[in-house]
Amino acid sequence: MSLLAWSDRLSVNIAEIDKQHHKLVDMINELHDAMKSGKAENVLMRIVKEMKEYAATHFALEERYMKGNHYPDYAVHKTEHDKFVAKVVQVESDCNKGKCAMSMDILSFLSSWLVNHIKGTDKKYGPFLNNCGIH
Repeated sequence: MSLLAWSDRLSVNIAEIDKQHHKLVDMINELHDAMKSGKAENVLMRIVKEMKEYAATHFALEERYMKGNHYPDYAVHKTEHDKFVAKVVQVESDCNKGKCAMSMDILSFLSSWLVNHIKGTDKKYGPFLNNCGIH
């Protein structure tokens, strides 16, 4: 059973962004599944690295849409993205040094941040960008 299930409550009504959010949810579920089967150590570093890289691509798309359409909360939104990337970079660095936090802590951080960010911050730009013709 997945930790996170994709649903309309996570949709921002922009197809490309929803597809990317779904991919991030899939990554979190992959880590969760590995933890349940006792294989978290085998996939944790790969998932953290993939999430860091994919999040950077995803954030760049969101930021391009927001900046290009003069989204009024762009600066606040970008700050949230920057803080997330910094945290994931720190987790990756700690893991590379053998000081990796419990995978459950990492999983909890990733899943709660993603859901809270989508449902809180991202949902705000959806209608704005829809009104700009982005769907």
